[in-house]
Amino acid sequence: MNSDSAIDFQAHGKYLRLLRESGWEYVDRVGVTGIVAMIPVTDDGKIVLIEQFRAPVGKRVVEIPAGLVGDQPGSETPALAAKRELLEETGYKARRMKKVTEGPPSAGLSTEVVTFYLATGLTKVEDGGGDGSEDIEIHEVPLDDIDNWLKRRAKGRYIDPKVYTGLYFAKTVN
Repeated sequence: MNSDSAIDFQAHGKYLRLLRESGWEYVDRVGVTGIVAMIPVTDDGKIVLIEQFRAPVGKRVVEIPAGLVGDQPGSETPALAAKRELLEETGYKARRMKKVTEGPPSAGLSTEVVTFYLATGLTKVEDGGGDGSEDIEIHEVPLDDIDNWLKRRAKGRYIDPKVYTGLYFAKTVN
């Protein structure tokens, strides 16, 4: 953000606010300090993906597990949020969470920056599926069949492009 220009608040909701600065209109999340995305890879070479309906696009979307940092009471680091979200969405705990990259998923629309973690040494300890407000389907897909699986799964659904970022890093594990 350019500190020399004024920021106008155009609209403010419970979770989002619309801002205008130097001719740009963009969205900022309220009460969130970051976004985390996990790339969970099992010891037997499967990537764990999730799928859920996303109202803004009106379709089910295949994604890597992800979530908000700082939306829970108390202070939370991105690494702790990554562990919490991985468990909540997939039911897996990871022995190792390695930060692999970060960047904006939509730099022209939002202030969000996503931090990606490679999650390995996975142990299934819960069912997963989300926090009660979510209806998450979990998929464990062999990395050696992921291209075919995504082609088949894409019929009638979107594949979040972050899945492909995750695959880049997942394939470095094996």
